Amino acid sequence: MKIPNYFAPKVWPKMSDTTHLEEKIAQLEKAVDDISSIVAEQHKELSLMVNRVRMLTEREAQREADGSGGVVIGDERPPHY
Repeated sequence: MKIPNYFAPKVWPKMSDTTHLEEKIAQLEKAVDDISSIVAEQHKELSLMVNRVRMLTEREAQREADGSGGVVIGDERPPHY
């Protein structure tokens, strides 16, 4: 039994060079379309995350400006003591 060598160069079936190139172009176009849709989805998600971070940053800045929402750190005593 012969073990296939996966690293050996592929031997293409007899076909014209243009047919081979057309098939390769079709495969590459599909890959580009797939990657493009993934990038578009990631762009939507990233935009949503940027908006959320902006909203949270503004909210925290407003809390600091109002003087409310302070966090007690370590041994600090709360203001009502």
